[in-house]
Amino acid sequence: MIEDLVAEDDRVVVRCLFEGTHDGTSFGIPPTGRRVSTQHIHIYRVENDMVAEHWACRDDIGGLRQLGIQPGPS
Repeated sequence: MIEDLVAEDDRVVVRCLFEGTHDGTSFGIPPTGRRVSTQHIHIYRVENDMVAEHWACRDDIGGLRQLGIQPGPS
């Protein structure tokens, strides 16, 4: 789900929420059936109506914690 979308000059920034159920093997992790919700921020540089560069910041560790794969802080 897109929460914010900002465009200026040759940059587009998207802040979004990824949500889903882990019901298939992903990155070698067998399905857990658990719900996952993580924040993502993507920045795109557009050139000639095409994406020329892409940067992303994702909460992968938070997602793994929700799956029970990565322990939380002690």
